[in-house]
Amino acid sequence: MADRADHDVVVVGASLAGCAAATLLGRAGLKVALLERSPDPAAFKRICSHYIQPSAVPTLQRLGLLDEIERAGGVRSRGRLWTRWGWITPPSSSALPSGVNLRRELLDPLVRALAAQTPGVELMLGRTVHGLLQEDGAVRGVHARDPSGKELTLRGRLVVGADGRGSRVAKLARVGERKVRHGRIAYGGYFEGPSPRHAPDAAVWLTDPHMGAAFPTDDGLTFYAAMPTKDLLDDFRAHPEKALVSFVAALPDAPPIRASRLVGPVQGKVDMTNVAHEVTAPGLALVGDAALAIDPLWGVGCGWALQSGEWLADSVAPALTGASGGGERRLERALHRYRRRHRLALRGHATMMYSYAGGRRFNASERILFSTVARSGDERLRSVFEAFGARSIGPSRMLLEAAPRIALLYARSKRGGREDVKQSNLNVGDA
Repeated sequence: MADRADHDVVVVGASLAGCAAATLLGRAGLKVALLERSPDPAAFKRICSHYIQPSAVPTLQRLGLLDEIERAGGVRSRGRLWTRWGWITPPSSSALPSGVNLRRELLDPLVRALAAQTPGVELMLGRTVHGLLQEDGAVRGVHARDPSGKELTLRGRLVVGADGRGSRVAKLARVGERKVRHGRIAYGGYFEGPSPRHAPDAAVWLTDPHMGAAFPTDDGLTFYAAMPTKDLLDDFRAHPEKALVSFVAALPDAPPIRASRLVGPVQGKVDMTNVAHEVTAPGLALVGDAALAIDPLWGVGCGWALQSGEWLADSVAPALTGASGGGERRLERALHRYRRRHRLALRGHATMMYSYAGGRRFNASERILFSTVARSGDERLRSVFEAFGARSIGPSRMLLEAAPRIALLYARSKRGGREDVKQSNLNVGDA
């Protein structure tokens, strides 16, 4: 291979976000270099709950991956949420598609193979980016090394950082960064045994401030996860499997983890600081966790990775193909469109997640929200809550549609003698 190549787009990172972007850009007729630091085409992310929210299912369908995922054993599921006021379950006639559970061991190679087979996309495994090529104040390419240490310079009109949490591309570009403290730890593992009672649905326990989860997935396995506050860190570090099993088995209406057998090691992560980067700079765009590495408690990482790759491709492809007349100003405006779309879709969700990520307990507004949805059985309210939890609508729309109904139902429950929060604390707009 030559030590220098020219492409329309250079994508750094061949996981979910990078492969989604590369595939759609290739389909638009662009020449894409897709770099992946691992030399193994079957490499996969090991610490991940792997759940893909319903909001990203249309992206999977557009990519042509949904049928492939189901053939690989992917489980279609909805989400159920336990609170101390009871279970919040999906409405009986949900308008949303079911989410998707497939182990990353199977999902990542599928997504990578799709990108590699797309005309115009060149998958380059074992390439580690160590520098950015910058000219006239804009990013124009990357400097990389192959496994033998050979240097490679790849030029492109656009460089895409899809290299995950702790993105090297973001650091090299020195884009703006915001960090928000995270006060929980995450441990999880795959278990073989009896299915949880609500299978194939995914179940999350918000025991406040701790969290537990059960994700039924392919091959009859269930991924059990615990996200307690950091005061339980010593127990999990000392005996990860014992601590995980004890934690999940102690959940209310607990799933059958004690009757199950651990398959593979328990995986743990302690530092999950929320990191948000400026998602664009001249000649540069960030997608997936490189753009926004958010609290994993809510299971949004996989879906947002796929969606952000799609948003970027749709925003920049016309400018890069010349369909809009070409020129740097066209690309600049295209990056602005992507930045705006990313902000409008995710900033509201992220802000709410930041607030809870530190390990605090529910505030008054959250107690009103969860208690009312759990107790009311109101189908319309549950539909709005499901759409919000699935990240198909944002906080503003959720509050606009749900707040009047919540206020009415809360007032009725209060008159009926079921009061969870003092009236002086009621402020649904802060939920």
